[in-house]
Amino acid sequence: MLLESPLPVLLSWKDSSALVVAEAARVVEAVDPGEAEGLLSATTAASRVFILGQGRSGIALRALAMRLMHLGLCVHAVGDATAPAIAAGDRLLIASGSGRTPSALAAARSAIAAGVEVAVITAAPHSPLASLAPTVLVVPAAEKRDRSAQSSSQYAGSLFEQVLWLLGDGLFHALWQRSGLTADELWARHSNLE
Repeated sequence: MLLESPLPVLLSWKDSSALVVAEAARVVEAVDPGEAEGLLSATTAASRVFILGQGRSGIALRALAMRLMHLGLCVHAVGDATAPAIAAGDRLLIASGSGRTPSALAAARSAIAAGVEVAVITAAPHSPLASLAPTVLVVPAAEKRDRSAQSSSQYAGSLFEQVLWLLGDGLFHALWQRSGLTADELWARHSNLE
């Protein structure tokens, strides 16, 4: 006789959303404040900031790039047709949960060869990418290939990407408060071609 497997517990949308929020809050709380301050300093010390991330990490970094532009920073997304050559005095900010994305590693090495310091946001502090950067912010979330459900019950790198977005908004908010700029001054830089 075959034993029936128990049916999986199906969470409601509300329960699933609560799980996502709880996991994200736990990880944000676990981020090292010194690493976050280091990223703030590295970002504001640069002549220009170039951002690089693939997939959903790239989308989250583009959101941060927009907010940095609102603050008046010169920001470029690597791969955009209008992104200029990177040079000494610039900063390359890369987000990679695994710290092993081939395009991110290649870009970091090219930037270093051009005299540029790299800053990395990753879930893998001992990764090849993290080893190339003097500024590393570790997001203690599961990497996208981690299927153990120990760090997160969510699929793939969802938790890393969610926290990346939240950290980006937190970093922006801290910089905005320190800038003394008003919301109206930031809004003047918002796209008027929408």
